Amino acid sequence: MKPGNRQKRILQGSTDLAVLKPFRYSAAGGAYDLQFSRWLADFSPWHLLLLMLAACLWPGIVLAQSGYTTAQAMDALWRWLPFLVSKGFLLNLIVSFLTMLIGTLAGVLLGLGQISPLRPLARLCWFLTQLFRNSPWLVLLFIVMLSFPFEITIGDTVYPIPDWIKAVFGLALPIMANISEIVRGAIQSVPTGQWEAAESLAYTRQQTLWLVILPQCFKRMIPPWMNWYAILTMATPLISLLGVEEIVTLSRQAMEAEDNHPELLVPFFGFALVIFFAYCYPIARYTLRLEKRFAVKG
Repeated sequence: MKPGNRQKRILQGSTDLAVLKPFRYSAAGGAYDLQFSRWLADFSPWHLLLLMLAACLWPGIVLAQSGYTTAQAMDALWRWLPFLVSKGFLLNLIVSFLTMLIGTLAGVLLGLGQISPLRPLARLCWFLTQLFRNSPWLVLLFIVMLSFPFEITIGDTVYPIPDWIKAVFGLALPIMANISEIVRGAIQSVPTGQWEAAESLAYTRQQTLWLVILPQCFKRMIPPWMNWYAILTMATPLISLLGVEEIVTLSRQAMEAEDNHPELLVPFFGFALVIFFAYCYPIARYTLRLEKRFAVKG
């Protein structure tokens, strides 16, 4: 290659030499991190149907080893279906709603604390955010489950604390931390000119935050908030490891009641996969639509 051409390509940002691209750090849970929703929205329902059809071929392989047919397995699923939905999946949704409510309220306060002018408070909120963001969810669940009391005595009355309530607080900790990052990232994404304009109008910091900055951040925070709700809903089966009777736990109990035939695995757990996908897929699609609608126009 001629020296002139090489110099021209380098000036244009292109070269045939081996170069190391700059590292760009994108923290998980940031204000614009919608990777889960993008992945879920790109996953066509037809792909899920093909996967389920392929999985249904598996019982035919073990049919020679057992007299239990696929038709019997599907009939068993049909009998247990109302129980799995009304008692199992409904509890998953209740846990996700309460967890998102508690995590959002605590996360907003923690995110506002991260931008506080009081450095000790800001450092403490930053530490709590990073601690719970980078901790395994299952570990947090076990810590909350073992540290919370099983019952509370008020006077002569004993109030038991259900395991699913403990699971709500356990899952609320990582959600709180990620919502905190969403709030912090959204506030810092507002141009500094907005702060300067409010200061020129003699607004206090509190007035600037509540009257100028946060109203602009609200639309920016909705898509990542919905993204984390979809992630949380998909993660609620983790509470089955703690003995909470949600859809996965009840599916195992139903299969045990049906003598644990191996042909029951695909219909029962496949149904759990389908119902979670059917619930979260529209959320993912709507999340991406809101992201395009609320995108900041250059």
